[in-house]
Amino acid sequence: MNQHKTLLWQEDIPGGCHWSGIVRRGTTLRLTDVSGSANAAVLFYNQEEKLERYNMADTLKSQHTFYLTKGHACHSDMGRIFCCITADTAGWNDTVCGLSDAVLIQQKYGVARYQEHRNQMHRSGLDGMLIELGKWGLGRRDIVSNINFFSKITADANGELVFHADNSKADDYVDLNFEMNTLVALSAAPHPLNTDNAYQPGAVNLTLFTTPPEVTAATAECAHIAENSRGLQNTQRFYAGDGEVV
Repeated sequence: MNQHKTLLWQEDIPGGCHWSGIVRRGTTLRLTDVSGSANAAVLFYNQEEKLERYNMADTLKSQHTFYLTKGHACHSDMGRIFCCITADTAGWNDTVCGLSDAVLIQQKYGVARYQEHRNQMHRSGLDGMLIELGKWGLGRRDIVSNINFFSKITADANGELVFHADNSKADDYVDLNFEMNTLVALSAAPHPLNTDNAYQPGAVNLTLFTTPPEVTAATAECAHIAENSRGLQNTQRFYAGDGEVV
């Protein structure tokens, strides 16, 4: 971290495992692909009112995109902005493929239960996300279309979705500059379209630091899109009673 950043905490999430926590506005969460084989499935919820959550459709249509990268914002279903992507060395993050489930994991990789394999058990993205959401009073009905950071998906000439295994390299990272107090839920299980023959999801490092001035300025890149600018204004108004000048 440079002199403009104050490190708040750091944690490694092993491949296949899961995490959740509150990320405050004015901080930046960095997701790092430790080994070059990670998929970080992420969902966002308003910490004050968890019925407000990430909205894939509004995020994509307002920015005329199929994937997310630097300069894009993550919209809520109430017209506000959870965070802006202010750095992205991988360059492409999947928005449409969702989470792996237990049936898919079993079909692709076989059965590896905790009783026999302990920490090497096979975990699905859906199961990990449900465990994390349960800690906050949420459940299956609260799971919406998620973002798969570090994973690249394109469509071929026949309209079939194609997984690009070489999209993210070791130490690639994505910085999320948060505009709202946000419940973040994350699963590091394999992407549903991962082409590996063995269950070997990569670890994800989480690093939280205070948002430095240059990153705050970088958020303006998101605001160049009219819908993002309105979303950022709506977010500022949501916190206007907190003593800030809007």
